[in-house]
Order: sequence, then structure tokens, then C-alpha cells
Amino acid sequence: MFNSRQSLNFLYFLLIGILLFLFFYLMIKLFPFYKAVFLLFWHVAAPFVISCLIAYLLYPVVQAIHKYHIPKGVAVLIIYLLFFGLTAYFIYRIYPMVVVQVRDLNEQFPQLMKMYEKMIYQFYEYTSFLPENVHDKFDQFLLRMENTLDQLLERLMSGFTKVFDLIIFLTVIPVLVFYFLKDYEKIKKYGKQLIPFRFRSPCSQIWHAIDDSLGNYIRGQLIVCGFVSLTSFVIFKFLLQLDFALLLAIIMGITNLIPYFGPIIGAVPAVAIGFTISGNMVVFVILSVFIIQLIESNLLSPYIVGKSINIHPAAIIFALLLGGQLFGVVGMITAVPLMTILKVIIKHLFIWKDYHSTSKQERDSAPLS
Repeated sequence: MFNSRQSLNFLYFLLIGILLFLFFYLMIKLFPFYKAVFLLFWHVAAPFVISCLIAYLLYPVVQAIHKYHIPKGVAVLIIYLLFFGLTAYFIYRIYPMVVVQVRDLNEQFPQLMKMYEKMIYQFYEYTSFLPENVHDKFDQFLLRMENTLDQLLERLMSGFTKVFDLIIFLTVIPVLVFYFLKDYEKIKKYGKQLIPFRFRSPCSQIWHAIDDSLGNYIRGQLIVCGFVSLTSFVIFKFLLQLDFALLLAIIMGITNLIPYFGPIIGAVPAVAIGFTISGNMVVFVILSVFIIQLIESNLLSPYIVGKSINIHPAAIIFALLLGGQLFGVVGMITAVPLMTILKVIIKHLFIWKDYHSTSKQERDSAPLS
């Protein structure tokens, strides 16, 4: 009986997994048809999604301050002013520098590509013994890479220069975050009332499990990525005197959100800029990135991030590859959090299914009074 029930559970969740896979596959394939509607919805929903995430990350700090007998309203105001005050200061100081560096990189991109073409010709001379097909494949790869980088720079330029959208974000998000922080408990209570009564306890358990495993992970990752960006900027700017040091440091920090592959992806632009200076500079850049990642992986991440997600590395790599294939870098960044949520939900579904099956068997086997 036990083996039969296990087989039914396995088939049940296998069927759900296949249906979900087919659903997402069709959604991706049909994306060009509903892209305009999706983008419109995203432009409207993005401020709310970002504000909810910021409030979710800041609320535990509000609770920690409230424990010291400080009124919750005052705690919300303190955290709100500190967070958005520091954010506004960094935007004021950093945003113009990033825009200038992106514009300079866009202007220098043709010269950099010519420099790399000379290096490639030298590489061809050293590898003349290889078949012509190998060189053709290499040419195709470089052409695709050049087109991709060119499109990326154009998107960055258009994104940074959309001042109207930026103004809307900078004015709407702080207001939404303030109200989300102030009415956090009321929003939770209202959301709980929308759930049918018999599902409230299971949904509450899922929410607390996701919060325990994912909340600390996200907060820790953001702290670690801030350290990586700051350290990279100091080394690139003041020690190695690399061009575009701030832009390279931001890329290093953002890509560090991707487990395993992130440091490699983030190091590629820095190494590419180092190539334009000298071979020794490439060695120094690689050595600097290695030291930063050594400190991050051995000293910071174990204590700040920890192992709260508790997912096997093979499963994480699979999720990263799938997310990267479907949505690029954004997919790789969101792969682990989404997999964590999915793991918690599936785990609790198994627990509840076993619990109700056991309860039913106990009721059936109970003696009649």
C-alpha cells in the first residue's frame, strides 16, 4: 500500500511538472504575440513590484528597531529616511558618472573593436595550422559577440537617458515603500482574508518557510554584492587605473548575484578592457578578481548569506542554465530565488498530501463505536 501511494504521488507531481513545463514553453514561444500587452502591464506593475521587494527587505530592520521600545511609526520613518537618503545620495553622485562612462564606452567601441581585430589577426598567424573551418566559426562567434555588445550599449544608453521614466520611478517608489512599511501588518491581514479559510494555515506555513529560506539569502546577497562592487571599484580605479572602473565595478557586483558563473561573467568586461592596455594588465585584473572572489566566497558569504536555500549545487547549475537560456542574465539572477520558492511549495505539498492520506487511513481503520 505504501509503495502504491508513493507511485501515485510521484505520477501526480510528474504530471504537474510536465503541464507547467508545457505552459511556460508555450508562453515563451507565444511571447512575440503578447509582448506589447506584457510590456504595458510591466510598466504599470514595476513600481509596485520593486516597492514590495524593498519594503519586504526593510521591514525586519524596522522590527529590530521596534524591539528597543521605539514606536513602530518612528522606526519606519528612521529606516525610510536612511534608506532613501543614502540611495538619493548615491544616485546623485554615481548616476552621472555611469552615464558618462557608458557614453564614452559607446564612442570608443569602434576603436576597441579594431584593436581586437588586430589581435585576432595575430592569433590567426599563430594558429595557421588549424583548419579553415575553425577560423570561420571563430569569425562568426566574434561577429555575434560584436553585434550583441553593440546592441547592449545602445540599450544602456537609451535606458540611462529615459529621464521621464526615471523621474516617475524616483517619485512613485518612495511613496509606495513608505505606505507598504507603515501598513505592512494591515496588508498581511487583508491578504490573509482573501484566502479561503481552509487554505490559510497551509499558505501561512509556505509563506514563513519561503521567508526563512529566501529573505536572509536575498539580503545577504545584496550586502555581498555591494562589497564586491566597492572593492572592485577601489582596485580598478586607484590601483590598476582602468578606464570605466565604475561601470566595470557595477557589472561585477550585479553578476555576483549569479552563483558559480557570476564572477566569470563579471570578470570578462574587465579583462577585455585590460587587453587594450597590456598583457600584464590582464594578469593583474584576473589576479584582482580572484582575490576579491576568494574573500567573498570564504569569508563573507558563509557568514552573511549562509546556506539558507539548502539546494544541491547540481540543481542550482541546472536552474542557472535554464534561466540563462530563456531570459539571459536576468533569468540567471532570478533562477535561484524562483527555484527556492518552487522547492518550498513542492515540499509542503508532499507533506500535506501525506498528512491527509495518513489521516484518512487512521479514520478508516478506527473502530466503530
